[in-house]
Amino acid sequence: MITVYGIKNCDTIKKALKWLDEKGVNYCFHDYRKDGIEEGWLRDRVKELGWEVLLNRRGTTWRKLPDDIKNSVDGEQAVRLMIEQPAMIKRPLFVLGTESRVGFSKKDQEELEALLSA
Repeated sequence: MITVYGIKNCDTIKKALKWLDEKGVNYCFHDYRKDGIEEGWLRDRVKELGWEVLLNRRGTTWRKLPDDIKNSVDGEQAVRLMIEQPAMIKRPLFVLGTESRVGFSKKDQEELEALLSA
């Protein structure tokens, strides 16, 4: 079973879920805003993928932060920001058993498809 983490109204999440539906893949969707996020779970993803990969620096939530915070963010501060503002977690985040993937570019789709068919 694959779990997709994100925010329901995110366009990329909508595309990813549609893609999974078209492929006939069973998945569970976890909405950060509705279902929440546990700090321990997030720390595990940070250990696996790195906070730099998980922190969404392109979104409006990030852009609204004061420059002094954006310029001095470190791993611990990034975790706190993502806990407080789940929209700062890059999405979609796919968890397939013991492996996680972030993003939905064409390359990400190809890698995900290879994992799903393995």
